[in-house]
Amino acid sequence: MSSAETIHVNGVWRPAASGAQREVLDPADAKALAVVAEGGADDADAAVEAARRAFDEGTWPHTPVAERARVLRRVAELLERDREEIALIESRDTGKTLSEGRVDVDDVANAFRYFADLVINESGGRVVDTGSPDVHSVVVHEPVGVCALITPWNYPLLQASWKIAPALAAGNTFVIKPSEVTPLSTVHLIRLLAEAGLPAGVANLVTGAGDPVGARLSEHPGVDLVSFTGGLASGTKVMQAAAPTVKKVALELGGKNPNVVFADACATDEDFDTAVDQALNAAFIHSGQVCSAGARLIVEESVRERFVAELARRADRIRLGRGTEDGVECGPLVSEQQLAKVEAYVASALDEGAVLRSGGVRPEPNAVRPEGGYFYAPTVLDRCHRRMKVVREETFGPILTVETFRTEDEAVTLANDTEYGLAGAVWTKDAGRARRVAGRLRHGTVWINDYHPYLPQAEWGGFGKSGIGRELGPSGLAEYRESKHVYQNLAPKPVRWFAG
Repeated sequence: MSSAETIHVNGVWRPAASGAQREVLDPADAKALAVVAEGGADDADAAVEAARRAFDEGTWPHTPVAERARVLRRVAELLERDREEIALIESRDTGKTLSEGRVDVDDVANAFRYFADLVINESGGRVVDTGSPDVHSVVVHEPVGVCALITPWNYPLLQASWKIAPALAAGNTFVIKPSEVTPLSTVHLIRLLAEAGLPAGVANLVTGAGDPVGARLSEHPGVDLVSFTGGLASGTKVMQAAAPTVKKVALELGGKNPNVVFADACATDEDFDTAVDQALNAAFIHSGQVCSAGARLIVEESVRERFVAELARRADRIRLGRGTEDGVECGPLVSEQQLAKVEAYVASALDEGAVLRSGGVRPEPNAVRPEGGYFYAPTVLDRCHRRMKVVREETFGPILTVETFRTEDEAVTLANDTEYGLAGAVWTKDAGRARRVAGRLRHGTVWINDYHPYLPQAEWGGFGKSGIGRELGPSGLAEYRESKHVYQNLAPKPVRWFAG
């Protein structure tokens, strides 16, 4: 297979129908990392046709659950076998550190195992008590059909697994379109699915831009469900495109996530160190290019100055560089476009009165930061308020804004004052306060005295403009199913409704 044969349709790797190609750039030095096929609407149509045929005429939707689970577990084994290779691909493609890439591969393997276990341990349906011994009534779950899966550039492999694993566990076929910026690990994953024994046509891949490929998949009448993870503007376009065919839509559209720190969480030196360390982790993992990043620090006024001073000091010491280099803690942003966007947010914040406490610059190149790389220093902006653009909008970069509060009610009001509602955290030693605040936060995931961990068995998704639907957990499997009520009369007889 040549480097530009990255479209996978009905079990065959091929170039784009138009012959078009795209260079994938290494964000650490802006040099070409690979060449992939630049698919178009024709490629999307061919992939949907293959998936449609595999669903309507193929064996996968009717494959016994135990066999489907076996394939998913085999994929997990293959991911572990290729762990180092895939982690390197993910690091070079996205810019994240190699250690982060390894964690991603482990999490992907866990997701495949979780959905394999979930589907195999289910009962044969929910029996409904009709009150009559002559009636058998059961609610069963069937696959939705053909699924269009559109994934983002920040966690390409992980987000692919959150969609592919439940889709396959439920018996669906699919077409996946990874981000054109970071498609390489998804290409590898599709190869592993074939190696695991998935029938041809069940898993199809089209590399290419959101317009036309994602747009065509969203509107295609042969698609039964579209699952999209990405930005709010693109998500609304997906909904609009899907509306005329009334297909199922699941959206995860990011967040502007609060990390609320009460003074009692900093009562001892050890507590203080932990809260500061976790605030750095919340904001700057993967250079802040995380939908659940704790980009809004909301800290109690009485500890604000000490907390922010230490936070800024440590942020200035974060080691930036190519993600594959030893000792590097934070890699580059994914593209020149993203770098320019981050710079614009910082500039607007300073214009609106924010105080720069650290970062705010493109660092000079050195031995581990190659010339041309999309690096930006971790940035702490103090004295922020909700009217600022940098506080309202998802920046998706290494920017941490600082707001303060005096009372619990004020903290909750600030944390909920957002159009989004994906995730948030509260730090306090007061167990009652922790439960109260967590209960009042309008966010899909709330951490108490922690930030960022997630579990494949727990639902992930958000309130408000963070999207609709859930991934992971039992609800993540339910997204890829339709419920059917089967009512069987065991002793039919005339009803005599009509006299004639």
